[in-house]
Amino acid sequence: MENRIVFHIDFDYFYAQCEEIRNPSLKIKPVCVCVFSDRGGDSGAIATANYNARKFGVKSGLPISFAKNKLKEQKEAVFLPVDFDFYKKISQKGMEIMEKNADIFEVVGKDEAYLDVTKRTNGDWVEAKNLAQKIKKEIKDNLNLTCSIGISPNKLISKIASDFKKPDGLTLVLPEKATEFVEQLKIEDIPGIGKKTTEKFSQMNYYTIKDLKEVDVFALNKKFGRKIGTYLFNAVRGIHDEPVKERESNLQYSKIMTLKKDSIELDFLLENFKLLCIEVYQIVLQKNKMFKSIGIQLIQSDLSNKTKSKMLKNPILNLEELQKNVEELLKGALQEQKITVRRIGVKVYDLSDVQDQNNITSYF
Repeated sequence: MENRIVFHIDFDYFYAQCEEIRNPSLKIKPVCVCVFSDRGGDSGAIATANYNARKFGVKSGLPISFAKNKLKEQKEAVFLPVDFDFYKKISQKGMEIMEKNADIFEVVGKDEAYLDVTKRTNGDWVEAKNLAQKIKKEIKDNLNLTCSIGISPNKLISKIASDFKKPDGLTLVLPEKATEFVEQLKIEDIPGIGKKTTEKFSQMNYYTIKDLKEVDVFALNKKFGRKIGTYLFNAVRGIHDEPVKERESNLQYSKIMTLKKDSIELDFLLENFKLLCIEVYQIVLQKNKMFKSIGIQLIQSDLSNKTKSKMLKNPILNLEELQKNVEELLKGALQEQKITVRRIGVKVYDLSDVQDQNNITSYF
């Protein structure tokens, strides 16, 4: 695994940069791309802000009204609604450039992907850096889009490195420098370590990566569970063995909605979740797909995000089963729920074609 060369490529402030491509005059202005809710007015949140807006404290997830307040002195500030169809077209063109330069290509989202380039660079780190520069130039020349690239022996360090010199950055972390690179980070810089986990470490008097390296794996497993504990133990040492895996860019179907009122009531939430289930079911039915995994999303009144998911024993295409499993997930999520919920979402993933499943479905 340590002989791999892995890229993580991330389009800079993607939605806002797409808007700058469409209208170059926006480049000198603070630009906020917004997800407006069904409630009208300034209800909703910032999806992406360009760096001119970020200088004034605007960031993703911030309520639109808060963002407008931060930019009230900036007369040229622009607030635009999301245009996912337009962003998808640009994303696809960028992904095509990346894919043709990869041995193995893994799409993560509209704006990021992993590339294993070990074979085409013959394991040469100088060649890898040259290839990264070539990809950046090709994306810039063809789409007028900047991206940041992290290069390292694994996905974890490459993802951190791609964020190291944004925007338009390129960061190479050689295998022998991996430990040194990780040790300079803050705990929250490790992917998967959020605010709550950081607070737990603070309560344990662990504040730096070096502090965490003093904790043995058994203590971490006891505190966070075996899966997360093992991940944390390895991550602070720069160890991550998961390979780059080819997969479709669209691995899931989902729907999200803004509730008519913020609520924590099971019956009210369940009623709306069942409506979303119908919409998601109609999509997978139309696409002739079955699904094996189901997830729900609760966006709370403070705009924090909560998710629950489960994997079924076998792939299904059944509305009643979808609604039943979503109800179970919702009840589990509400057991410790204290904040009211503003938006909800349902997704299905681990998809397979219906025709490929006829025999097994009949059997089960």
